[in-house]
Amino acid sequence: MARPDKAAAVAELAESFRAANGAVLTEYRGLTVKQLQELRRTLGESVRYAVAKNTLTKIAAKEAGVELSDELLTGPTAIAFITGDPVVAAKGLRDFAKANTPLVIKGGFLDGKSLSADEIKKLADLESREVLLAKLAGGMKAGIQNAASLFNAPLSQAARVLGALQAKLPAEASPVETPAVAEAAPVEEASVEAPADTETTEG
Repeated sequence: MARPDKAAAVAELAESFRAANGAVLTEYRGLTVKQLQELRRTLGESVRYAVAKNTLTKIAAKEAGVELSDELLTGPTAIAFITGDPVVAAKGLRDFAKANTPLVIKGGFLDGKSLSADEIKKLADLESREVLLAKLAGGMKAGIQNAASLFNAPLSQAARVLGALQAKLPAEASPVETPAVAEAAPVEEASVEAPADTETTEG
């Protein structure tokens, strides 16, 4: 490959590293062209799967500020540059590797953090962003429905209690008021007699 072609390849790889929020390096030895095409379709538009020379990949990663261990750059390498949900990409690679054993996940990085092959497989076990959002939306809907039922229940109970109180008030009004008047009379008489005694003593 001529030097200008190498420079262009490095520049393209470096830009892919910069644009991606993560990448998974794989060994594709033994995969057919048809299988590689199938893998690209499986990963979808949010993942760019590109075959690259290890020497050029190392230079491009360094230019993009990405650290890759030498262990990741052994054997034929193809890189899955992730611009979408990393969980979906990890699931796609893991499932494809299970069905097509020549594909080997070597490792990668996500948001600047290095990931081992095992960590990428653990990432694949997580729920995707869409699933989490769907669960969150479902939880919010259930929460709103529960809140509505909680609000409605006390209101209906309060309405029944108020109705019962209103029905009892006319019947109980007079017995409640009568003792209050009876008790008030002796208090007033005592307050009148006290000054009279005082005046008699002084006289």
